[in-house]
Amino acid sequence: MKFIYALLMVALLNYYTLAQEKVALYDVIPNATVPKEGLNDENIPVLYRYEVEGSKQGMLIIPGGGYSHVAINHEGHEVAKEFNKHGISAFVLYYRLPKDETMPIRKIGPLQDAQRAMQYIRETYAFDRVGVIGFSAGGHLAATLSNHFEDTKIENPKQTNLRPDFSVLIYPVISMRDEVTHQGSKEQLIGVQAEEADVRYYSLDEQVSKKTPPTFLVHAHDDKAVVFANASRYQEALNEFGIANELFAYQVGGHGFGLLNKSDARRWSDRMFIWLNELE
Repeated sequence: MKFIYALLMVALLNYYTLAQEKVALYDVIPNATVPKEGLNDENIPVLYRYEVEGSKQGMLIIPGGGYSHVAINHEGHEVAKEFNKHGISAFVLYYRLPKDETMPIRKIGPLQDAQRAMQYIRETYAFDRVGVIGFSAGGHLAATLSNHFEDTKIENPKQTNLRPDFSVLIYPVISMRDEVTHQGSKEQLIGVQAEEADVRYYSLDEQVSKKTPPTFLVHAHDDKAVVFANASRYQEALNEFGIANELFAYQVGGHGFGLLNKSDARRWSDRMFIWLNELE
């Protein structure tokens, strides 16, 4: 019995060691003021790979943090393990935060990393489909990737498809318009006194087109940090273009609850996995 237990522990250790393998996204980081060797770890974008053997699907996971930090545990690693349980390989993105000190054009830094992550996944694996899930400001980045995949901010010599096959946006920042935006995310990304062109570009409800991927949204009506109108505006835009979508709404739950809304017994992920299967 002790021998079997030891083997089990070794197997689990090997699984989690492999599952959390960290991969650098770039040899030379684009849009950086100093070489990679001179950057702190917090300014170097990486992917954490949670692979499932034989998986036919991949999921790019983008944690939130208001573009001021990356909430990589409860909106990243924990989410990856949940996808693994359903046979889906997951890739948690630690992206660069938009800072003038580390990049000449701060507003494109996070999008570059999201595009590079999608490029890496598609060029490395033969998944039938690859989706993206993002939380809060990570939801904004996921929605940016889902609408500006043709506006390539990285080198793409193989013309790799950067469009997610589907999107999951959890209490996402969607609009940069002052009446609904999360001011902290807006200020970090494009500034308080942003140019109208930037406000429009990063207001993703205004960027939806027929090419926008099917989208599953989650939001709580009592969210004070990122108001519900962000999700509802995006759904309205998706409906206008006939894009398949679903909005899973909580009456209570606030913001930042990750996988589990402790104010409501319903698990949004249960419905999301059903929705994903229905897309097939």
